[in-house]
Amino acid sequence: MEFDLLTILKAIILGIVEGLTEFAPVSSTGHMIIVDDMWLQTESFLSKYTANTFKVVIQLGSILAVVIIFKDRFMDMLGLSKKKAESANIPNRLKLSTVIVGLIPAGILGVLFEDYIDEHLFTTKTVVIGLIIGALFMIAADLFSSKKPKVNAVEEITYKQAFSIGLIQCFSLWPGFSRSGSTISGGVLLGLSHRAAADFTFIMAVPIMAGASFLSLLKNWQYFTIDALPFFIAGFISAFLFALLSIKFFLKLINKIKLIPFAIYRIVLALVIYFIFL
Repeated sequence: MEFDLLTILKAIILGIVEGLTEFAPVSSTGHMIIVDDMWLQTESFLSKYTANTFKVVIQLGSILAVVIIFKDRFMDMLGLSKKKAESANIPNRLKLSTVIVGLIPAGILGVLFEDYIDEHLFTTKTVVIGLIIGALFMIAADLFSSKKPKVNAVEEITYKQAFSIGLIQCFSLWPGFSRSGSTISGGVLLGLSHRAAADFTFIMAVPIMAGASFLSLLKNWQYFTIDALPFFIAGFISAFLFALLSIKFFLKLINKIKLIPFAIYRIVLALVIYFIFL
């Protein structure tokens, strides 16, 4: 299998889509399915399983971006911070156990229903449904959340709030609903500021996405071929670079504009897809 400049460009485009949308509440999976199925059609020159493996690989690029941006918090949680002695005396600090509690619900459901989701829900039609329902949930979160959040920093999140956010994150197993959209909205409804909810969402995303990616790569390792390596590398690098940019931009923006503008974008996108492509 040989890849020319055009196919490498397709890998870069998919990486850009992944990087820009993975952590914004607009559904990266939805955008990937839409861009690939309706335009790039990677399965026309890759096998279905190689194409799916590629999408896992570029997610790892986005995960790496989060690790770099939140490296101090991760180091602190793992007890590897240079300020370990100092941080140990801080009563309100984000604990690894809090993140784990938040991961449990979606982690269990994801393992149980992974094959069913892959086989039946990764279609343009299901993405349109997820985009609209997720948008309505985000609008509800902004309309019914407290104007004065009880939690303004991720370090203040309780185990109960973390588990509740984890339960709400289960909605994101439906492609198009959006992991970020569900968890940020859930956090806001539970009394978190938009920024605290976004920080917790991104930190939770690393272990759950890394775990899911590892299992997927393990299951499809035979499709990670040497001749496809340039395609994978191009997508990984572009996803990493654009995720770095989009995360920093989003974190500066989220407390100002909140969720409704993203919800409106999702609804418009869903309607365009429905009337033009379905």
